[in-house]
Amino acid sequence: MGIIIRQSIKGTIVTFIGSFIGFLTQMFVVTKFLQTEEIGLIQIILQAALFFSVFAQLGTSNTAFRFFPYFQSANNNNNGFFFYMVLLPTIGICIFIPLFILLKEPITAYYSTNAALFTDYYYWVLLLAIFIVFWTTFETYSNLLMRIAIPKFLREVAVKVLTLIVYILFIFKFLNLNGFVGCFIAIYGVVMLLSFFYVSRIGSVSLKHDFSFIDKPLRKKIKNYTLFLLLSAMSGSILGQLDLFMVGAMEGLSQAGIYTIMFFMAAVVDMPYRSITAISSPIAAKALKEGNMETANQLFKKVSLHQLVAGSCVFLLLWINIDNIFQIIPNGNVYAVGKWVVFFLVLGRLLSITVNFGATIIAYSKYYYWTLFFSIFITITGVITNLILIPRMGMTGAAIATLTSTILSCGVQQWIVMKKIKGNPFSMSMLKLIILILILFGINYLLPHWTSNPFIDLPYRTLIIGSITVISLYKLKISDEISGLIGAVLGITVGKKDNDVISK
Repeated sequence: MGIIIRQSIKGTIVTFIGSFIGFLTQMFVVTKFLQTEEIGLIQIILQAALFFSVFAQLGTSNTAFRFFPYFQSANNNNNGFFFYMVLLPTIGICIFIPLFILLKEPITAYYSTNAALFTDYYYWVLLLAIFIVFWTTFETYSNLLMRIAIPKFLREVAVKVLTLIVYILFIFKFLNLNGFVGCFIAIYGVVMLLSFFYVSRIGSVSLKHDFSFIDKPLRKKIKNYTLFLLLSAMSGSILGQLDLFMVGAMEGLSQAGIYTIMFFMAAVVDMPYRSITAISSPIAAKALKEGNMETANQLFKKVSLHQLVAGSCVFLLLWINIDNIFQIIPNGNVYAVGKWVVFFLVLGRLLSITVNFGATIIAYSKYYYWTLFFSIFITITGVITNLILIPRMGMTGAAIATLTSTILSCGVQQWIVMKKIKGNPFSMSMLKLIILILILFGINYLLPHWTSNPFIDLPYRTLIIGSITVISLYKLKISDEISGLIGAVLGITVGKKDNDVISK
């Protein structure tokens, strides 16, 4: 079994463990003991830090994946690559700090009416953003070295366990609100340091470098690529956090808190996406550097199919039990108003994870500059749709606006991939999968509701639909890899095709 499958399985297992911890925390601790306004506050602080960190990174992650093959060398410290990875975000932070200070007045004014509490913590965002910048940098370096399991553990498990501890301290009054926010931010400082320690054990973190290695043509490529990717990444970051920011400002922190829980529920569908993309990106970058478009496009098809299989199965099990979940979680009646938020957000995420590896291929190809144009266009569209729909439909309007922006974004992105790179993620296997999922939704609709007790209905419904899903995936052979994994669990040998990109 190839490195993508091995590392993806490890990463996905870690992600599911972390998601389980996060699910218990969000669904049974946060919803029971925290006010929706407190949930909204901490999430807006986090999302604001994530947005500003994208700017401060100066496109380090994408640039690193794109140009690491030019530096890679087992014998001489990868030609000082780690130094440049640290230098770029350091410059970004120096630019970011004064800009962050200058933006205080307009940002706090925007939130002062419906989310005044956030304005009290404006400068706290700065420290959190710096922690996230360097944590992401070290994590990227680990991904480049084809090691994602430990970084995944830190991101998906360690952060959630430490966050749960902070929640408990706050719930039992060991921390006031300021202490709660401060400890929450400190978690990211801890994982940043742990990430640095890990990469120092698996590779060189020496700051020795030789500027002469980067000749004028390479320097020009890096500069142009970084500039374009920075602008497009900023647009993508705005779009990613736009809905929560605008719900918080226009509807208040309480509605933002409810939206956060719905967002968390929807996010479970892209858990495998983060693992598969993290380990596939360096391989795509290398193939494109070598001009091997056939390998890159075959990889695109395989990654897209497996993303859709994993995401649609998670969506299926989530949606057939959505009413049971709202009955089980504390104060479920408060959060049930966001049911359709989950639905529209999940549809957007399913589309995104299915075709978004195309954005990775564009980013690592000579057509990377296209990302800037469609990112700006989609961001403007996202702002307009949120401004129109949130006043009319509240948080559900924000979710529909996000879905609309995602459809447009993925459509334009896929047009570029097909036009310029001749890449196409679609296949008959994908069509069979979509038909299968629709049939399974129909079967669920026909299943009798014998009881209103969610603790009985949820396992009964999940067991039946889940079993049919596994058997169908195996019998239909939608994916040789997935059929092989199912067959291995069942003790059955499944043949593989010789030209299977993922398994090589």
